Amino acid sequence: MSDLSSKKCVPCEGGAPPLDKKQIESFLKDLSGSGWILAHEEGVDKIRKQFQFKDFNATMEFVNKIASIAEREGHHPDIHIWYSKVLLVLWTHAVKGLSENDFIMAAKIDRAAA
Repeated sequence: MSDLSSKKCVPCEGGAPPLDKKQIESFLKDLSGSGWILAHEEGVDKIRKQFQFKDFNATMEFVNKIASIAEREGHHPDIHIWYSKVLLVLWTHAVKGLSENDFIMAAKIDRAAA
């Protein structure tokens, strides 16, 4: 894993451009093998990953860990919860696409899940 997990998310301002395809591919390589995939939904590039747990308690422990990281970083994923699964979707609303913050959060989430 790259040093993305050691970086800090920075506030984004509207009007800044989202990452282009080449930048996205580069950051995805930094997350290589971790299961994050690029998705184009509702006209916006996003990254997503699904996590599987043994039971509901383990699922919620993970979600609470992620919520704490998101609050510290000021960058929040969309979180979809099922009994033993969590789907996380990252994108930067202010730029209507992906920013470096999304990849920083993905790396931090992976580290928390390890």
